[in-house]
Amino acid sequence: MNLTWERVSLRTRRPFVIARWGYAGHENVIVTITDDDGVSGMGEAAPNRYYGESPDTVVAALERYKPIIESAQSWSLEATDVALTTALRGNASARAAVSSAMHDLHARKAGLPLHKLWGLSADASPLSSFTIAIDDVEGLRRRVSDAAEYPILKIKLGTDRDEEIVRTVRDAAPDKVLRVDANAAWSPQQAIERAAMLRDNGVESLEQPVAAADVEGMRFVRERCGLPVIADESCLVAADVPRLAGSCDAINIKLAKCGSLREAIRLVHVARAHNLGVMAGCMIETSLGISAIAQIAPLLDTADFDGAALLAEDPFEGVTIADGRVGLVDSPGLGVTRRRSA
Repeated sequence: MNLTWERVSLRTRRPFVIARWGYAGHENVIVTITDDDGVSGMGEAAPNRYYGESPDTVVAALERYKPIIESAQSWSLEATDVALTTALRGNASARAAVSSAMHDLHARKAGLPLHKLWGLSADASPLSSFTIAIDDVEGLRRRVSDAAEYPILKIKLGTDRDEEIVRTVRDAAPDKVLRVDANAAWSPQQAIERAAMLRDNGVESLEQPVAAADVEGMRFVRERCGLPVIADESCLVAADVPRLAGSCDAINIKLAKCGSLREAIRLVHVARAHNLGVMAGCMIETSLGISAIAQIAPLLDTADFDGAALLAEDPFEGVTIADGRVGLVDSPGLGVTRRRSA
């Protein structure tokens, strides 16, 4: 097999701001793996500096992975996953891109959509939320308008204007389901102080209210805030789940955190074994990356797959989201094709 890659520049339609930082453009890395018979599979790395990655670190990791991939068999998915994890710790988004490409290749050779190869029904996919990034009042209203077809909005918080942001979004979307993501920006006490305001505005859940390492702080918040708490930055891989049991109600899975589709499925099963709900999300990425994580959609309770919808231009076509409903493509592999304009 042959491993190649390319860096792609992406821009969001509007600046994307969360508690930690904001940006309007960045680079992801597209991976292609081609088998000896000419069949190819693709995957996307969406590196995030919070997890110590950048396009440069992804490329460096891929250079290390290349001999491993080129000596592997296209069907040896578990063995390849283990080999990559052993060869270079970390680099989750780079490993996720290789995993996605390997699974895409494997399912294409089998002539089946990946989710069907796993025995999953697309009909079981949940609704996806649409993210409302931090903005001024008029900007928030424009973002709510952008999300007209989505029945669920996820509001980014972690500022000194949190109450204004929530009330503005609720006024602009009186009938929609609201979820909140603080991106680890609050102390436990701040989270409790904001909880009454969130409940008053009909917020459904609270994602990562405290620092990633503060599991006891998250437990403190969960016991007192009156809202379901979702662990995101605190939960990277399946081994993190047992220590989180009792401190949250659900976990959020992302390929850029866990490093592979196989680890994503392990996260689902370990979470279920600990009576936790399961959500999956994304970074700012194209329909290639969204279509990879969306293959586990039928296993989820909730989803946040709007990463490609936030882009000014998406170079790929794949999974669809109509009226908020995640629609898996009924074609082999991840069901992704390049747009002609790309």
